[in-house]
Amino acid sequence: MADHNEIVKKHKRFNGVSYPVLVPNAAGLKNALATGVVEEIAVFGAASDAFSLKNVNSNVEDSLKKLLEVTKIALENNIRVRGYVSVVVGCPYQGEVKPEVVAKVAEKLLEAGCYEVSLGDTIGVGTVKTVSRMLDTVLKSVPADKLAVHFHDTYGQALANVLVSIEKGIRAADSSVAGLGGCPYAKGATGNLATEDLLYFLKGNGFETGVDLDKVVETAKWFNSAAGYDKWSRVGAAISAKKGA
Repeated sequence: MADHNEIVKKHKRFNGVSYPVLVPNAAGLKNALATGVVEEIAVFGAASDAFSLKNVNSNVEDSLKKLLEVTKIALENNIRVRGYVSVVVGCPYQGEVKPEVVAKVAEKLLEAGCYEVSLGDTIGVGTVKTVSRMLDTVLKSVPADKLAVHFHDTYGQALANVLVSIEKGIRAADSSVAGLGGCPYAKGATGNLATEDLLYFLKGNGFETGVDLDKVVETAKWFNSAAGYDKWSRVGAAISAKKGA
């Protein structure tokens, strides 16, 4: 994270677009505030003690206390806060995660003032059955319009899990261009659900997003060229092949 201040200050901004920055602790928040341009932050906790200890060296309870303090200070400085809960269905260290713990963390983040909480299947082990069970528990105490979902696609289940979430009333899903990303604390975990795949899926099921799929594919093409990668989503690869790219 050493170069984050430089990135935040230099990137071009567009009206109507949010640019949240990940803030792991009070020191991170201090750095974000010092830039003078950050308007939204993302705070993240976990639903597993084992994962939380590996990630931020605190158990779930202690980590949550720190997050709530960061959230309080951010709101006092007119900074919007989005909350994230990691490993909501499975943890690489402890295995199955209890839905009740996920619900508790989500509740606390919303009570603290987060405008939305994203539920993350960080290692992509979720299935329709496990995600449905987790959401049923969380939705008993948290309204659907305050939730988002964040599915990594390690086992190819992300789109199916988004569909389950939609059927339960959730209308926000995280994604990344070309499915970039991963989890340094989970061996073998792949990136987030690809934005191109999500857009194609949503449009085919009658949802309007306002996002231009072709431009997202072009962005993936540019990134691959600039970074020396060869990373494509299924939809991105299909559209590029069709265009002869």
